[in-house]
Amino acid sequence: MTKVAIVDDQNITRQFFSYFIKDSAEFELVATLKDGEEAISFCKNNAVDLILMDIVMVGGMNGLDASREIKAIRPSIKIIIITSMPEVSYIEKAREIGVDSFWYKELEEVPILTVMERTMKGEHIYPDSTPELMIGNAKSTEFTDMELEILREVTTGATNKEISEKLFVSPATVNYYINDLLVKTGYKNRVQLAVKARLEGLVISDEKNEDN
Repeated sequence: MTKVAIVDDQNITRQFFSYFIKDSAEFELVATLKDGEEAISFCKNNAVDLILMDIVMVGGMNGLDASREIKAIRPSIKIIIITSMPEVSYIEKAREIGVDSFWYKELEEVPILTVMERTMKGEHIYPDSTPELMIGNAKSTEFTDMELEILREVTTGATNKEISEKLFVSPATVNYYINDLLVKTGYKNRVQLAVKARLEGLVISDEKNEDN
C-alpha cells in the first residue's frame, strides 16, 4: 500500500483527508503533521511514498520550502500541493521545485483520490490556471505580472520607496501602478486594495505566510 503523510496546520483539513485515505484500499495513512519542519523530520526517519502538502501554515515552514528540502533528501517521495490560496506564483514555484501534482482544496473537479492515484502512476496533475477572483471591479486575470508584483508588496505595508528598492523600479513607477490598480478595482485607497487582495489570497508575500 502507498504510505501517505498529510501536512496541514488545520486540524479539520487533516481530518477531512484522513477520512478519505483510511477508507481507501490503496493508501495507508502513516502521519498527520502540522508544518514543514515536522514533515522534513518525519521523512528523514520513516517510510513515506506520498505527501499531501499544504502551502501556508501558521508558525512553521511553508509547504513549498518543505517540499524543496524533502525532494532534495528523498526525491522518490511524491508530493501533491494542496491549497485554497490562489496566489498566482504558487503553481510556477511548485513546478520549479519538482512537486508532482497541485490541487485546489475547494475548486478542483478531479477528486483528490484520483489525483493521488494518477500521481503515484507517474502523472503530473496541475490546473491550467489559478482560480479567477473578483478584486473590487476587476477580475484577477486582468492584472499584469508587474501589477501583481507591486500588489504583493503593498499587502506587506511597504512604502512606495521600499517597493521601488525591492523591485528595482522608480517610486514614480510604483505610484503609477498603484493608481492603475485603484482605478481598475474601484477602491479608494491602497489599504482597501491590500486588505482585499490579501484576504482573497491573490497575492501572498513570502514574508507574510500566516493564513491557510
